[in-house]
Amino acid sequence: MSDRAYALRFISGKYQGGEYPLQEAGELVIGRSSELDMVLIEDMVSRKHAKISLAPGQVTIADLGSTNGTFVNGEKIKRARLKEGDRILIGTSILKLVSITRMAGQSVIDAKAAQQQLERSAAAQEKKTGGRTAVQGRLEEVPLVDLLQLLSTSKKTGAIVIKGYRGGHVHLRIGKVVNAVIDADPTLPPKKALYRMVGWTQGGFEFVPQEGEMPPMPNEITDGTEMLVMEAMHQADELARGNLPAATAAIGIAMPLTPKLRDLPSDEIDLVQLVHNYGVVQAVLDRAAGSDLEVSQKLLALIQRGYLRQF
Repeated sequence: MSDRAYALRFISGKYQGGEYPLQEAGELVIGRSSELDMVLIEDMVSRKHAKISLAPGQVTIADLGSTNGTFVNGEKIKRARLKEGDRILIGTSILKLVSITRMAGQSVIDAKAAQQQLERSAAAQEKKTGGRTAVQGRLEEVPLVDLLQLLSTSKKTGAIVIKGYRGGHVHLRIGKVVNAVIDADPTLPPKKALYRMVGWTQGGFEFVPQEGEMPPMPNEITDGTEMLVMEAMHQADELARGNLPAATAAIGIAMPLTPKLRDLPSDEIDLVQLVHNYGVVQAVLDRAAGSDLEVSQKLLALIQRGYLRQF
């Protein structure tokens, strides 16, 4: 038997700090019912919530028709294959699939002992937080997309406060994202700010709940949280591919300028003017209408058509 094995590590929620080792083969049913393999006692977990299937070299997870859903890396799933490092959201617990070294000769996991270890972790976490469910940590471990899904599903009202190299706030009302602000540039449109923040991979966070009703905010985001998260993930993936102009790149009007400016629609003329005025991609992204992805794609098209050049 290989000494390489997997475990589910709880990185957020009631059982934070706990770790549940996985068998090499078989099934692990997760839910609130005391008859199951992994028992998570919390209201947002269904009696039978999800099932993990294990075979040599392969781990898959399936949602069992749960009320609040099962998420992998911020995306709601019915069934998905897992790889090391993937994050699973069940109820208010975020679990990470990690690789562990199993003791030689240990072929069977003691499920009862594993469950008891989880319960000890829950007790230690409760003592640490004084019974208060604190949602806090680091983006390196719990990305913003996971937080948004967690707080949306649990219908929380308050703000995610991010601090570190970059800071910002995401405001939620009964689980719905209504505003986002980047501290260094509070004039950015809320949706544009949110899409940028989803790409942040460093910094500490804390969810600060708000008592009572949240009053209306200027320029509230109206899209559903799940749609926002999916679009934010798509934009972050596209921007990370590296085929678009880098934010730090210098950019200018092509010399000589051969194509006719009069052939451009008004939004592209506005972009050319911003490039002329500021000369750096990031400054153009900050001031142009549209998301960073949309503006980057337009800048690339203008470069390819001979209107702009990148230095």
